[in-house]
Amino acid sequence: MLSGVFILNSRGEQIISRIFRDEFISRGVVDAFRLHVLNAKEVRSPIKTIGQTTLLHFRCEELYLLASSNQNVDCCLVLEILKKITEVLKSYFNNKLTEEAIRKNFVLVYELIDEMLDHGIPQNTSIEALKAYITQGKARSKVNSDKLKEEQIKKITVNATGAGPCPWRADDIHYRRNQLFIDVVESVNLLFATATGNILNSNVTGVIWMKSQLSGMPECKLGLNDKVLMANEEKSGSRKKRTNGVEIDDCTFHQCVKLGKFDADRTISFTPPDGTFELMKYRTSDNIQLPLKVFPTIKEVGRTRIEASVTVKSCYSPKLTANGLEISIPMPKNTAQCSIRASKGRAVYAPDKECILWRIKKFPGGAEASITAEVKLLESVGLDKTAWVRPPISLAFQVPMFTASGLHVRFLKVFEKSHYQTVKWVRYVTQAGHYQFKTTNQ
Repeated sequence: MLSGVFILNSRGEQIISRIFRDEFISRGVVDAFRLHVLNAKEVRSPIKTIGQTTLLHFRCEELYLLASSNQNVDCCLVLEILKKITEVLKSYFNNKLTEEAIRKNFVLVYELIDEMLDHGIPQNTSIEALKAYITQGKARSKVNSDKLKEEQIKKITVNATGAGPCPWRADDIHYRRNQLFIDVVESVNLLFATATGNILNSNVTGVIWMKSQLSGMPECKLGLNDKVLMANEEKSGSRKKRTNGVEIDDCTFHQCVKLGKFDADRTISFTPPDGTFELMKYRTSDNIQLPLKVFPTIKEVGRTRIEASVTVKSCYSPKLTANGLEISIPMPKNTAQCSIRASKGRAVYAPDKECILWRIKKFPGGAEASITAEVKLLESVGLDKTAWVRPPISLAFQVPMFTASGLHVRFLKVFEKSHYQTVKWVRYVTQAGHYQFKTTNQ
């Protein structure tokens, strides 16, 4: 599938080169990538075809991961593989992927690439399975294949090849205290037209993260306030009280989830991997509760002055508080001076971002705050007298224990043959994705 995988620094210099198929790839791939992609004047695309070779790249911090192929490959799959390689390498290097770390551990990097890609074909990208038999530093002396017992070697083989009934989890895990932690993290996206009061676009993308500290081989069953599930319960008579559920548009699951069970009764049944993992991703666009609303008034007084007034209101419960609220109010490029007064928090003009940054550390529910600004502009000189096209006002925030979609966990059951007691923790967080309010010229 892939002819080669390369890791380059920010200047396009080669650090790692793993060529799987010499007959299909030229040694000048890195030079071609540097010439036609990094030094190109047009907008860089993650996919570039040069002759019969397709180059696909993914940037992670200051490094480029480059894959090449001479076949008609699935580009999304290749980009996903490159992303998985970065995740695996980060897990070995304390979540910091740098050129220095790659150069110091190049033998380990080659080992990992060879395990993840067999002759250019994806095989195993599971961090848990790879860490079972590819270690670094002092841990390598503990895991010596010559000293491993035959039974231990069989366990590693089963986990690496996925041949066992549960390849993502070992069967000899033990904890003194059995616990499950669930984080429901939602990003709310909004484009609101303040002139008409209409919502132009709104949706919520969510992720359910889980941290498992359970002994043995438990079977977990998770139920959400899914609209389809609750409708089925009302029809069967098991649920008498009628409440509104959340209509989930689409969702994806971790490989541990039994998809047949979800299709049958809309419950999420799974045997969790040990540690932290992403159980589910979902998206919804129905009945979204907006946590914050902005009411801007921006007037252009002649060509050299702007009067701005912005009010923000919170729409969640007074028991909740938003953290790290930041409101970006765009200003023209020729802004010379700003006189700003804010009822809460601090506001400053940021010339590098061409906007007024208004920051409020804590913003409780049902609260209201306002800001006024008088802005002096430099007179435009020459032919550049085009009207100022106002970018939207954007917000950044986090609201703990609140979900914009209304999604919540209804039940979480753990079944294990030893019948131990499990402590369960659930936390909700809503944060801003692309949360914007359009303003119009007045």
